[in-house]
Amino acid sequence: MLTSFAERWVRTLRHELLDRTIIWNEQQLRQLLEEYLSHYITHRPHRGMNQRAPADGGDVAAIGPGQPIRRHTTCSGLINEYRSAA
Repeated sequence: MLTSFAERWVRTLRHELLDRTIIWNEQQLRQLLEEYLSHYITHRPHRGMNQRAPADGGDVAAIGPGQPIRRHTTCSGLINEYRSAA
């Protein structure tokens, strides 16, 4: 069972980050992995959790119509995160 979770994690990491990046050195790779892990835990929606991130803990801040939204890039601009601007 743990193998399937590990395989899914590696597949997601490759699809969303590593397949789109040219890695020049170990330092860059470590930095990208740290940024991606932070994104994965705090912002990335997960289907099995009703589109919440693991760090949400059930408190999902809904953004209503007409509210300003601010885009924040991470992982050297490869991934966008969206947050309420207010």
